[in-house]
Amino acid sequence: MLKRTIYSFTFLLLCFHAAAQKQKQVSSQALIPHPREISYSKGSFALQTCKVLVVKDASLAKEASFLQQLLLQKGINTHAATKTPAKGPYIRLAVSSAVKEKEGYKVTVSPAAINVEAANSQGIFNGIQTLKQLIKADLHVDACMIKDAPAFSMRGYMVDVGRNYQSLELLKQQIDIMAQYKLNVLHFHATEDIAWRFASKRYPQLTAAENMIRNKGKYYSEADVKELISYCKDRHIIFIPEIDMPGHSAAFTRAMKTNMQTDSGVAIVKNILTEFIDTYKLPYFHVGGDEVHITNKNFLPEMIKLIQSKGVKTLAWSPGGNIDEATIRQLWMDDVGRIEKSTHSFIDSRHLYLNHMDPFEGVTTLFNRRIGDKMQGDSSMLGAILCLWPDRRVEREEDALKMNLVYPGMLAFAERTWRGGGLEKWVANIGSPGEERTNTFAEFENRLLSHKKRYFGKLPFPYVKQQHLVWNLYGPYDNGGDVVKKFSPELNKGAADVAKLYGRQVGATIVLRHWWAPLIAGAIDPVAKENSTWYASTRIWSEKGGTQNFWIGFNNISRSPATDSPPAGAWDLKGSEVWVNGALVAPPAWKRGGEKGHPEIPLIDEGYEYRAPTRIMLKKGWNDVLIKAPIASFKGKDWQNPVKWMFTFVPVD
Repeated sequence: MLKRTIYSFTFLLLCFHAAAQKQKQVSSQALIPHPREISYSKGSFALQTCKVLVVKDASLAKEASFLQQLLLQKGINTHAATKTPAKGPYIRLAVSSAVKEKEGYKVTVSPAAINVEAANSQGIFNGIQTLKQLIKADLHVDACMIKDAPAFSMRGYMVDVGRNYQSLELLKQQIDIMAQYKLNVLHFHATEDIAWRFASKRYPQLTAAENMIRNKGKYYSEADVKELISYCKDRHIIFIPEIDMPGHSAAFTRAMKTNMQTDSGVAIVKNILTEFIDTYKLPYFHVGGDEVHITNKNFLPEMIKLIQSKGVKTLAWSPGGNIDEATIRQLWMDDVGRIEKSTHSFIDSRHLYLNHMDPFEGVTTLFNRRIGDKMQGDSSMLGAILCLWPDRRVEREEDALKMNLVYPGMLAFAERTWRGGGLEKWVANIGSPGEERTNTFAEFENRLLSHKKRYFGKLPFPYVKQQHLVWNLYGPYDNGGDVVKKFSPELNKGAADVAKLYGRQVGATIVLRHWWAPLIAGAIDPVAKENSTWYASTRIWSEKGGTQNFWIGFNNISRSPATDSPPAGAWDLKGSEVWVNGALVAPPAWKRGGEKGHPEIPLIDEGYEYRAPTRIMLKKGWNDVLIKAPIASFKGKDWQNPVKWMFTFVPVD
């Protein structure tokens, strides 16, 4: 048995339960993002008795239709009216000068009526999304008053379809989820070294199959792009296309037989931009501009001038090429930052890449994140864009969602960008038991899991409860570079080494030291060192005993670099191990054990979230878990194989 010191595990569980119960008293519905102001009163509105939807403003016709369809899906048929009925329950949508914020709204629910008010149709749409979440299983809506508005004006999601094509059906699924959680920007990265996926009437060779490396012949026609733009517009989402230039343009070079920065390349790109902008008439255009050697210093300034001359605002990656003052800078790695000293406008995408994140670490860090290092947006910091860069080829298009925390991450991101706030720096771990930040995260996780059950039953949602796991961390033990070397927790069959108890951490994934340390904090950063071994212990309760499924992992492989597969017969290259009730848990029989990574070889079972769970026999009552996490060097053999010192262990249904 594992000995417990200082606090009993049962006491910790009771603390978490009490915190959760306290949060339940604050609101009767799990809302994401949580509104700025909400208060509940007695009674409820019975939707099944409502037959009238009052809409006086013609500008709200689409929103009224959207709400009617939502209600019809629940078996409630309403007819539109311009006058409020003398009696009987009704729902009313109204433009109101009382709501000042552009995207703000007010929802008032009484037993007699539901009123959704806003300054414009976008605010009304946001209010309807909140109303949707307020509807309970019995088709009642608790009486309440909500006043709400976002902290940041731009709350976006970027999908890279240049490397891995996605069908309109899958894109629309993601757009629907964006709209449900009040994200308002779709950043569409559609040209890459791999393929160019925007159709061009003038240069059809750009999308010819022979000029593509993956998904050959797959591209977006003019009709496709217009359909996506319309679909976004109906949901108050701004469609921002990106033609990356002059870098990430090998597909252009293959098709046009010239580099973008040559005189002939400049002329072709200008023709492409003119055709694209005149065809789609969009308010924003992203020029890329990153990760390239600029040989023609006039290239980006000329392209930006052309785009802006047509009344279109420009965005570009920062750091990147030479761009003008008016272009919005999208931060991707400028971690020191120049935000406070600059007159530019910024969008934050630093450490907001889903393909680099473990599901549990990712939800945690996104929830904790302080966008642009500011509590709320202003003219300098407009907001943030969450990015999906699955550079490595995926076998099936839906794998991009299964292998990345797209939906759980999107919800955590939506919460933070709408509400603002967050913690200083970048925080990947939940925290210690009893910490304010730990309790705050637990309250959000309760809402997140409620939404998973309610809205994502048939969609990929790689996340399960983790707030109940409390780990004792023991170390450091000097292993002298021998990761196999055994120390007291292992030699004494899991008995606690009180002298080496470093602290406690909550969560399914514990990041001991991140590959981007010290930028991203790990659980043991102050004492983390090479050639050391750490142990972690916890207990799992089983009501009846029997076989249980677990997610177990020791290295979350990014879906961006071509990282090698785990070695055959081991969990990882670091010598990590796990025991349950003293029995060693065998690693998976990897399908590609030890295989060298390659960008064109899709991942298959390297991540716990997309392989079959590990099945472990538990006894009735408490079960003891011991993790061994040794390390030799913080340096991987190359940049494709960074060392992320971490472990994941969590029961799954």
